Amino acid sequence: MGEPRSVILITGCSSGIGAALAEEFHVRGCVVYATARQPETLAALAERGLRVLRLDVTDVDSIAAAAARLAKEAGRIDILVNNAGYAQIGAVVDLAPDVLRRQFETNVNGPVQVTRAFLPLMISQRSGRVVNVGSISGVVATPFAGAYCASKAAIHALTDAMRMELTPFGIKVIMVQPGAISSNVGETASKNMSLPADSIYASLADALQRRAQISQQGAMPAHAFARQVASALLADDVSPVLRGGPHSFRLPFLKRWLPTRTLDRKMSHLFGLGTLRQADRKT
Repeated sequence: MGEPRSVILITGCSSGIGAALAEEFHVRGCVVYATARQPETLAALAERGLRVLRLDVTDVDSIAAAAARLAKEAGRIDILVNNAGYAQIGAVVDLAPDVLRRQFETNVNGPVQVTRAFLPLMISQRSGRVVNVGSISGVVATPFAGAYCASKAAIHALTDAMRMELTPFGIKVIMVQPGAISSNVGETASKNMSLPADSIYASLADALQRRAQISQQGAMPAHAFARQVASALLADDVSPVLRGGPHSFRLPFLKRWLPTRTLDRKMSHLFGLGTLRQADRKT
């Protein structure tokens, strides 16, 4: 008999990176549990033979039910991919408390609670890999995406801590930091936009839309990115941080070596903030 097939669960598989990873692992012979908040969005994956589950990362009962079903059916989990998330667009000072809270509940608390639910299986195995999908936006913040950038920076820090904390139990924790990857993230970001009518940034509506869509400009196809990530995650030795896609290396390089004021000016110009200064001078 050959080695048992790897059992993998991925959150946020309705589209983009999550769906592409689910398909890629399935093609490689893994037992894949593809999950999403709305299971009807997983119909195409189910038709291809993947196991699909409802899993809302903000609902502890939903998380517990998914963990219980996987434990009953598979009895183990080799790779957990915390991919579910979204981008909140809007100037920081325009974010109502519930809007900011929801961003962190999904992108930060969600992965932690999902990991907590599946951890007992990994501890009993003395093996497993927890994969948190962060973003280059968590390394380099931009105007009008402060909440999203902060949530990804937070998951980066939590991943660093988890990597050290879980090593004694034989569990590896990996951070994936995508650059521009094709998905519906831009469309979702446009829907999750905070721009009150009385906002001091009301004249920059076009710039906010540009920020929402910027990750899709020259983006790497999600399936190409998934092939890279799947190969790395299934290898015997895996790097603690995986990057891929346009800007995934260039932007961190600029963040590290450019003077802060220089980078601020470039970002401000890109998103039209200089026009506010000009308007103020005229008045």
